[in-house]
Amino acid sequence: MRQKLHLITLGTDDFQKSLAFYKDGLGWKLSDKSLDGLALFDLGGIILALHPRHELAADTTLAYQSSTFSGLTISHNTKSEKEVDEILEQVAKLGATIVKPAQRVYWGGYSGYFKDLDGHLFEVAYNPFWDLDENDNVKL
Repeated sequence: MRQKLHLITLGTDDFQKSLAFYKDGLGWKLSDKSLDGLALFDLGGIILALHPRHELAADTTLAYQSSTFSGLTISHNTKSEKEVDEILEQVAKLGATIVKPAQRVYWGGYSGYFKDLDGHLFEVAYNPFWDLDENDNVKL
C-alpha cells in the first residue's frame, strides 16, 4: 500500500446540521461532486466527507458504539497561537464543545481540542517546528 490517504469520512447524527457547521459556520467550500447524504470538502490533497452515521455503520457492517475517546484526532495546523484561539472561539460559537482550551503543550507548541456537533475530536495547533508551504500544507 502506498503511503497516502485520500479520504476521511465522518459519520453524522444530523447530516444537515453537520453540513451547516462545516459549510456555513466554518466557510468550507462544498465540492460539486457531493451527493445527497454525502458532503465532500477538498482539503488540499485529502478529502473530508460527511455521511449519515447509520449509513456509514451499515456500510462497514459494524454497529456504532460511542466512546469518550476513540484514540483518533484530526488536526488543523495554524500559522500562530492567535489563530488557534480565534478558531476555537469560532467553533464554540457554532456549537462545538471545547474539550481542552488552547494552551502551551508538552511537545513545545500551542494547541486545544474541540468536538464537532457529532463528537469528532479535532485538535487546533500551532507547531513552531513545522512550516506551512504556500498552500498551507505542512512541510516535514
